[in-house]
Amino acid sequence: MSSLSVVLPAYNEEANVESAVEQVSAVAQQLGMDYEIILVNDGSADRTGEIARELTQRIPNFRLVEHYPNRGYGGSLKAGFAAAAKDLIAFVPADNQFNFSEINQLLESLLDGADIVSGYRAERQDTFIRKLYAFGWNTLVRLLFGYLCRDIDCGFKLFRREVLEHVTLVSDGAMIDTELLAGARARGFRILEVPVTHLPRMAGEATGANFKVIAKAFRDLVRFRQRLSRELQEEKHKSNSQEE
Repeated sequence: MSSLSVVLPAYNEEANVESAVEQVSAVAQQLGMDYEIILVNDGSADRTGEIARELTQRIPNFRLVEHYPNRGYGGSLKAGFAAAAKDLIAFVPADNQFNFSEINQLLESLLDGADIVSGYRAERQDTFIRKLYAFGWNTLVRLLFGYLCRDIDCGFKLFRREVLEHVTLVSDGAMIDTELLAGARARGFRILEVPVTHLPRMAGEATGANFKVIAKAFRDLVRFRQRLSRELQEEKHKSNSQEE
């Protein structure tokens, strides 16, 4: 088995962060592979950073990345990916809405030949309005990029490190999942899906349904469609030049 980096983005998750890291650590120790856990404290205004600093003293292979001010979900993941040093990278939020033991299912799909394994929430435990936003977003992404997966913004994914060598991630917001999947698919990487358990949020507050977050994501989506087209044209031109 290859080595694994687990990235946990966290923003104001003081009520969840300790148990989230402990769960990931307990599972990771049973995988039988070299691993590291990276928590990204995204400019939290609560005790998330303080709790995480305490965890560095007792959780093996655990590192903390912090930045201020808050950069957003995409900014957190990019910081975590930049810090990751292992062959495989998994990410899961620090809100305790996923069961990290299901990483085994994602790893099995990777062994079947996938480059990216995207979880999809089999029974999504969200409010009606969040489900409505998700439906609209997924529909729009499919119109622009074709089918990528059924649950684009599911926060539980696993991918091979080499994907980052070919896919440029720019968004600091909710667009980052689409950037990763659409950019990878356009370059021939294989994406597989597996169902994962989605748990209701028991503490803290979700920010994904914030109007400003949604508006920014739609704006970024249009810009990304244009950027991806330019990148593919440049890569094709470069390839043709090298063949000549």
